[in-house]
Amino acid sequence: MQTGARYQAVLDLIGEIWNSGVPADNIINDYMRARKYIGSKDRRFIVETVWNIIRNRMKLSFDTGSEEPRKIVLLYLKHYTSDKPEDVFNGGAYAPAVLSAEEKAWLAAENEEPYPDYVEAECPQWLFEKIKDVSLLKSLNVPAPADFRINVKSREAVMENMAKEGYFVEPTPYSPIGLRSRDRISLGNCMAYQNGEIDVQDEASQLAAILCDVRPEHKVIDYCCGAGGKSLTIAYLLGNQGHILAHDVSAKRLEAIKPRMQRLGIKNIELTDLVADSDKEFDRFVIDAPCSGTGIWRRSPDAKFRLTPAMLSSLNSTQREILETAYPKVKSGGRIIYITCSVLRDEDEDIIEAFLRDKPDMKQLDVKELWEKKIGCPYPCRDEHYLRLSPAATGTDGFFFTVLVKS
Repeated sequence: MQTGARYQAVLDLIGEIWNSGVPADNIINDYMRARKYIGSKDRRFIVETVWNIIRNRMKLSFDTGSEEPRKIVLLYLKHYTSDKPEDVFNGGAYAPAVLSAEEKAWLAAENEEPYPDYVEAECPQWLFEKIKDVSLLKSLNVPAPADFRINVKSREAVMENMAKEGYFVEPTPYSPIGLRSRDRISLGNCMAYQNGEIDVQDEASQLAAILCDVRPEHKVIDYCCGAGGKSLTIAYLLGNQGHILAHDVSAKRLEAIKPRMQRLGIKNIELTDLVADSDKEFDRFVIDAPCSGTGIWRRSPDAKFRLTPAMLSSLNSTQREILETAYPKVKSGGRIIYITCSVLRDEDEDIIEAFLRDKPDMKQLDVKELWEKKIGCPYPCRDEHYLRLSPAATGTDGFFFTVLVKS
């Protein structure tokens, strides 16, 4: 493809992403599936450019004073690439329309106004007012490395096998079962993945699963299990012993777990979209709560622009309802484990503190002590009751973890 045609594809995608409530990943994948003729190098260029523009959307919009995709792409060309706008927007075959005299004059001018903090942090203003941490927000705007967890006994053996394939990974800093790659790995060509030696999972999620502290004799449920990552990790940690009930209201999501179980050789998970009222006395009630996903913006930077105050309020209601569902189902001495991939107090401390005010028989476990017992390295947080992980502090996704014990 000519450079102009590449940027026309970028312009098409940005226009659709800007005007749709659909995740950018889905839009990009659909676009590429419908255009099989686009070669791999062109695909990579187009996709990487689209994500770069999304990651700089606030600054580009501020400098253009507009959300208009054509202006956004023109300014991106000027400030973030070596390509000249007039060479790309040349009106050629499959290229964007030629620059107008007005556009040339506009591009020649410069916006000298300094960025407000929320623009510098690449965060919508209403969300910035909740987070107010520029360093954290900047760290959430950097692409994440590829994290995996092992599904065999020896991490070193997996590293050696992957090196023979030409994939060089390193141990994750905290998780004793994690591996990290700085380079892209094609899972379809990776035998370690195909053979079930590794599975894709961010280090923060691995740590959360380890800290659930599940034993084979426990009655345990992974509620709202989603893609099943924590259930699969707990099953691995148990050596396929015991019994894990993995629940999600979406039968489609549950169905997607089955091929993963088969590839990983997992046999101690039962999938269900309905938990009976009579099913009680759980030792571990793991709540992987539906949340804003603010902690995984490294992987989906467009999500911040789709989140609204009304959506957050609805999520808060759901989080409170799930905790109320868990409470009567946990036995005396049992634990409710509350996890989100959010960096917002609204979904984390505020939810837990309100719940504890109404439940005097629920007490918080010392997570610092649990961490040192299960992870075996220095605790990375200040608060012994709330574990907060983030790319700024721990090099992981943003995760929140706490444990409540019924006395």
